[in-house]
Amino acid sequence: MALKQISSNKCFGGLQKVFEHDSVELKCKMKFAIYLPPKAETGKCPALYWLSGLTCTEQNFISKSGYHQAASEHGLVVIAPDTSPRGCNIKGEDDSWDFGTGAGFYVDATQDPWKTNYRMYSYVTVELPQLINANFPVDPQRMSIFGHSMGGHGALICALKNPGKYKSVSAFAPICNPVLCPWGKKAFSGYLGTDQGKWKSYDATLLVKSYPDSQLDILIDQGKDDQFLSDGQLLPDNFIAACTEKKIPVVFRLQEARL
Repeated sequence: MALKQISSNKCFGGLQKVFEHDSVELKCKMKFAIYLPPKAETGKCPALYWLSGLTCTEQNFISKSGYHQAASEHGLVVIAPDTSPRGCNIKGEDDSWDFGTGAGFYVDATQDPWKTNYRMYSYVTVELPQLINANFPVDPQRMSIFGHSMGGHGALICALKNPGKYKSVSAFAPICNPVLCPWGKKAFSGYLGTDQGKWKSYDATLLVKSYPDSQLDILIDQGKDDQFLSDGQLLPDNFIAACTEKKIPVVFRLQEARL
């Protein structure tokens, strides 16, 4: 699959690049950012996938997070895809900030008119890793995933739905129980339909209850002053309770500030 380089910038001895390609899953052009540390010049490096939150693109994480120095020092290739299909010309895709463009929710849609393009789960877990493995010096056996908010939800479900695929999963202020929160109900109704039984396969709190073993490192960071936490959008306590019941270890860090 052909890659078109959009930009390349030297950063902490490595290269921060952005590429565009024609996605088979999403049937549109997609962009992703990738940081290649200095160690990538001489050998294969672990791959770390970042999933951004609502309204974001591949640019948010690489321009705001300041991760490059740590990735350079630890020899990590960091991949940050866009959050949603772009330019699909679907009626209503730009009508609201928490559904459609910028809010793919990392699911494979089953409902019209979304099901043709909105297949972010398969894009993130299958198509993009295959693309990265074929074109960049990464070790496919050392792959992890993390994300924020909607992307935290995405990171958790990707890891829980694919035992053994990811070495670790980290989530910052993630949407942990989307079948019970307003954001999740809106997105799942639109993408998956009104049968709530079909929502369960994209809910981290429900997925962890059937996870086959405990061989997964899970970290969640949450700011206690986060408005979305108090508004009932994130529901981390439900996820922690499910992990505890299943005896799956999870590190939960409640921070003073909003993340």
